[in-house]
Amino acid sequence: MSLLYTLDLLGTAAFAASGALAGIRREMDLFGVLVLGMVTATGGGTLRDLFLGDTPPFIFKNETYLYLSIAVSLAIFVFHRRLGFIHHPLSYFDAIGLGTFVVIGTGKALDFKIGFLGAVMMGVMTATTGGMIRDMLSNQVPLILQKEVYASACVVGGILLTLLHHTPLPRPWALLLSAAIVIVLRLLAIRYNWSLPRARRDLPLH
Repeated sequence: MSLLYTLDLLGTAAFAASGALAGIRREMDLFGVLVLGMVTATGGGTLRDLFLGDTPPFIFKNETYLYLSIAVSLAIFVFHRRLGFIHHPLSYFDAIGLGTFVVIGTGKALDFKIGFLGAVMMGVMTATTGGMIRDMLSNQVPLILQKEVYASACVVGGILLTLLHHTPLPRPWALLLSAAIVIVLRLLAIRYNWSLPRARRDLPLH
């Protein structure tokens, strides 16, 4: 099993867990939890493949991703109370999914000979689209639109991997390093409440 495939499965499981937890927090039934887990885990990669012209999307070429999403979502539905020892399980699962999916999306775009900016965009899209769908279906403001360091961490990881792609560093190390940077940035942002600067409103609103 290649490192890229292993990371892909890890990200799928992490995002499925975050989607399922979001559904449970919104008091959805089993079907709703399963749907939210599946779309969170596979939505970004599906959109990426459509943009790259790689059809049918990956979930229909290898249904392991669908089975894994369903299995993880079901496990979260059954055992979610045992995750109480983690203070913010959704945020941790989301951070792992971000890091792994950024490198998957960026790496695939580079394999398709996409340019620098396009490769970074594909990485960010892969990492954030599923979470956006999750938040909208659970009636939440998407994290990517909030002040938290979220998409910006993905941009850093995508840029790093694209730059490392043109160095002698072996690809597995480049993938691991880029994914780790995204995960660490996201977790630090959660821990220390980091956010990007916002425009000052000097004029009063009427």
